[in-house]
Order: sequence, then C-alpha cells, then structure tokens
Amino acid sequence: MGGPLDGVKVWDASWVGVGPLTTRYLAEYGATVVRTESTRSVDVLRNAPPFKDGVPGLNRSQFFADYNASKLGLGVNLSTDGGRRVAARLTAWADVVVEAFTPGVMDRLGLGYDRLRAVNPSLIMLSTSMNGQTGPRRGFAGFGTVLAAMSGFCELTGWPDRDPGSPYGAYTDFIGQRFAAVAVLAALEHRDRTGEGQHIDLSQMETGLMFLAPELVDHQLTGHVATRDGNRDRAAAPHGVFPCLPEDGRERWVAIAVTGDDQWNALRRALGEPAWAADPRLATLAGRKEQEDRLERALAAWTSARTVAEVVGTLQPEVPAGPVHDARGLRSDPQVAHRGYFRPQPHPVMGTMPYEGAQAELSLTPYRVTKAAPLLGEDNERVLTELLGFAPDEVAGLVAEGAVEQVLD
Repeated sequence: MGGPLDGVKVWDASWVGVGPLTTRYLAEYGATVVRTESTRSVDVLRNAPPFKDGVPGLNRSQFFADYNASKLGLGVNLSTDGGRRVAARLTAWADVVVEAFTPGVMDRLGLGYDRLRAVNPSLIMLSTSMNGQTGPRRGFAGFGTVLAAMSGFCELTGWPDRDPGSPYGAYTDFIGQRFAAVAVLAALEHRDRTGEGQHIDLSQMETGLMFLAPELVDHQLTGHVATRDGNRDRAAAPHGVFPCLPEDGRERWVAIAVTGDDQWNALRRALGEPAWAADPRLATLAGRKEQEDRLERALAAWTSARTVAEVVGTLQPEVPAGPVHDARGLRSDPQVAHRGYFRPQPHPVMGTMPYEGAQAELSLTPYRVTKAAPLLGEDNERVLTELLGFAPDEVAGLVAEGAVEQVLD
C-alpha cells in the first residue's frame, strides 16, 4: 500500500537538522525526496558522532544517517555551470524545495524563490533559518543550541541558585520540523486547489516560542516572569525526579508528577498511608507547595529503597510516574519494542542500523522507513537519468567537469 504523499516530489537542498528532518517526514509518508550535497561544503552532521565502530567518515555518522533515511542522494556542486543545469532540472521536476541556509545564500547561488518560480510557477519553497528571512537578525549564524537560549529555554532550565542550563542538544531543531512539515502540507493542499505555489518563511526561533506559550501568556496577563526552578512546577507537587536503587552499576531515577488532589490521595495510598503524608497541610496544592522540601525528602527516601520497576509498578496508573531512561533503557523498553519504534535498515557502509520510526501511525497509509540514508551521491545515476531525464553522455560530462560528485566509502 502506498503512502499519503505518493507522487509528491521534493528537492531537499537543506542541511543539519530542521530541513532534513522535515523532508524525512515527507519521504516516509510516500514522497520522493532527492537530497543534494557537495563535498565542497559537507553537511556538518556527516562529521558528527556517533560513528559506526567509532571510526569517523563521511558515510559513517549515524547522526546524519538517522536524519536522512528514505531519501535519494545526489552529489552536485551547485556553483558550477553543470550544477546549475542540474538545479534547473530539479526545479522543473520538484513540487517542493526545502532549504535551510542563512538568508541570501540561495539568492547568491541563483536559486532564490523568484528565480525558481520563474522556472516552475507552482513550486512550493520552504526556507527555514534561525530568525526568518526578514528582520534585523535575518543574517545571524548559529545552530539550535544558540536558539534554545534566544527563545527562552535556557532561562527555564536548571536551578534558581545556579547559572542557566540548556535543554539537550540543538533543542529547536527538534521542534521546527514539526511546524515545517505541516506548513508544507498546507501549501500542497492550497496548490492542489488553486495551482499556486508559494514561499514558506519559517523562523526556528518562533517555532520555539510556540512551546513556551503558557509562560508568554502568563507574563502578558499577570506580569509574572517564569524562570528556572529545578524540576518543580507551579501547578504540581510533588513534581520531580527521585533516586531509586542502582541497577547494573548505574544510577536509576524515576519521575513523579502529582497534578491534583486526587492523585495526591492515590500516592498516599500507594505509599501505605505513612504518618508524614497524613499532615493536613498536604491535602491541597498550596499546602504541598509550602511543604515541598520536606515532601520531596520523604518521597525520595521511599523511592531510594526500591527499583524503578517497583516504583512505577506501585504508582501507575493512578499516579503519573515513569523511568528516567538513558539510551540503553530506551533500547530495551518493552513499550518502545512493542510499538516497533526503531526500524532497522541495511546501510552500504555501516551495515544494519536502527532508524527512528513513526510518531504517528496511519492505519491505511502507514509510515515507512524505505531505505538507509544515502551515501554522498549514492543515487546520482538514478536521479539524473530516471528522474531528471539526462542522457548517459550528459551525465558523463557532468562528472568530467566536476559538477557531479560521489563518495561511496
């Protein structure tokens, strides 16, 4: 059975996080995605660990591979005359072009939206950058780690008596593609009704702000400025991460979040109605917040004498609780295994590797990881001849002039 995006053609001219993750969504719901790269300016993730067996190489990074599964790889230097000929064919072929460079880069390459639209009037172009295509910061350089700070997440991460922290990695990279994919789908639906293409300007900072909507609205309404408060939450108590018995020589922790009085009463029962929990001040959220230090110490004493499985098994489903997983825990988690989240695919250099799977399963048109990420230029011949219509002698000429590139080891 095909996917809901069967027949949609995508030129992925992006790099690093948001763009490649967006096009991977599209590919695994059926779109044909051609990923263009060049050895002249290699995607930084190709040189980012983890590498298979710890050995670096352009085709050995699983960081890059996981973001680019199910795509066809075309190695092309777009700054050459031959590369520009390839770009013209890609433009005419594609329904969607995705780019993630600093604003102005595509224009300097002769690949700005106005130029591409002249070739293909119904083309949809997604441009995703740190701060968007307009404004005083349009030319700022950086990655999601910088944007996590600029959009407010670092101010909320950590403890009040310490410096601001940071959420894991390039945090906004893991947010932006969800908005980008939906915007592309909306533009495709509009094009199907009207025949009109359009340019989508996606600011990664602004997508991050959407995840802080409650804090922003709270400030607008009350003047309150949210800041870091460890693992605590203004609307819940207890709310935090608590130690459990070590397992296999490593620390183990459990997260517990009590968001209402009914859950507090369920927690008391699960703990066996200890004397400290009978304090009437703990019967309300306001009282529990006042006694939060003492409450957390008592709860930590209970969890630290038990395994994670014992704590979660005792509390769930009446009390929200879950293990604090590391990578090893996620790989062995029975719920993750049951859902088949990790999808193995054979890679030409690394062998069979796990790829992340669906966040949503469509019953009639399921998500499919169709192939491992491409080697740099792995699919040159197929893309140039079958999809773009170049004759074999034209392809040979592109290779001879250095417009088409390939790295297969």
